[in-house]
Amino acid sequence: MASAYILVVDDEPDIRQLVKEILEDEGYEVETAENGQMARESFRIRRPELVLLDIWMPDIDGISLLKEWSENNEIGDSPVIMMSGHGSVETAVEATRLGAYDFLEKPLSLAKLLLTIEHALQAYKLDKENQGMRQQLSAVDEPVGKSNINKTLRHEIEQIAQHDSRVLFFGEPGSGKSKYSRLLHHLSDRSEQPYIEVGVATLDPLNSARELFGSEQDSRIYYGLLEQAGKGTLYIDDIADMDTATQGRLLNALETKRFHRLDGNDAISLNCRIVTASQYKLEQLVAEGKFKAELYFQLNVVPVSIPPLRDHCEDVPDLLNYYRDRFVQQEQFNYRNFSIAALNRLRNYAWPGNLVELKNLVQRLLILSEEENITLDEVESCLEQIMQKQGRTEPDDILYGGSENNALQALFELPLKEAREIFEKSYLEQKLIAVGGSVGKVAQLAGVERTHLYRKMKALGIDAKKIVKKSR
Repeated sequence: MASAYILVVDDEPDIRQLVKEILEDEGYEVETAENGQMARESFRIRRPELVLLDIWMPDIDGISLLKEWSENNEIGDSPVIMMSGHGSVETAVEATRLGAYDFLEKPLSLAKLLLTIEHALQAYKLDKENQGMRQQLSAVDEPVGKSNINKTLRHEIEQIAQHDSRVLFFGEPGSGKSKYSRLLHHLSDRSEQPYIEVGVATLDPLNSARELFGSEQDSRIYYGLLEQAGKGTLYIDDIADMDTATQGRLLNALETKRFHRLDGNDAISLNCRIVTASQYKLEQLVAEGKFKAELYFQLNVVPVSIPPLRDHCEDVPDLLNYYRDRFVQQEQFNYRNFSIAALNRLRNYAWPGNLVELKNLVQRLLILSEEENITLDEVESCLEQIMQKQGRTEPDDILYGGSENNALQALFELPLKEAREIFEKSYLEQKLIAVGGSVGKVAQLAGVERTHLYRKMKALGIDAKKIVKKSR
């Protein structure tokens, strides 16, 4: 708690200075403001982790200022402790209604002040942890499986976590990049700070800069993800999809360790660790002029490659049982055993969708039957349904798993038109899933005109929204 940043707002110089000195002696970082306007300016520069707010001030009373912050959603989760020498029960009740954590009477008892601050910061920390647990409830926090690949990757993450370098994860969709990002944060010195995850594909291209950097408009502050992450970790997935203008802003922030909110004048310190991920080879995009070379070098300090599930298929049985147990515990599904034949079939399946596909398959098997054992016939039926929906025949051989010769041989046995349609349909569906359903982005990646792509998708029976929805 000793590193928390506290804003003290009080119009009495002696009180401001005394409280500042005491809190700094306790190890806190402290900023002071003598009136409401200065408090607003402090908020613009940096949002505090706790506010000590006097009620009676010359320009605006503390209750009105707290109400302003609450209505503008500026205070966020930061606890506010009100102070007054002329308080009343009604004032305390109103402050609490507006979100104040506590109310202290003057003259201040320094012992009570320190204890209240400690409790408020602990409550803030607990609330953040609970939010993080809710956000990560569906995530695998530790690598599952005993393969050498898993052990080596786990050790690599442990080594990287000891340092504060930027990390760039590479891997296929669904391979677990976000899982390893969370593990990296958990093992690092920032583990008690916020962890925030965002996919560039989920951001509106017109508002992506605002979402990341925040904005100021009509005296209202919108805190972007860089500030919301605080001293924690911001994980940015699909970094290759970031528009050029936002790439430039992020590059400048990484180079200077400061950034500006949209329409803001004050430079904000960049305190969080930036971790990014991509399914594409960024060096190729740099060579094609689609990604800023300088940003690539800033992000690619420590590259980490996440292997596809087919490269460590010996972990499949452990993963199947892990997800089975988790669905049973969290969603009260009936417990079912995988038969040896079913496990063997799934162990040799190519898993084009990696961990996400495996998790979805387990859920489907638990929903479709309450029989004690999961049989080979059930597994084959589920895989056949998946193939039919994706317009493919044998996914283990065609396009994904198996040797290159087997994949080619399977296509060679089909008429040219059918083979081409199978490839095109699978190719476009995978691209749509990767970019969150953006036809425009797929057109850029595929190097075709958007109108031509729409016609091709219609001819192949591809519905972008349904494809993305099914992949989740």
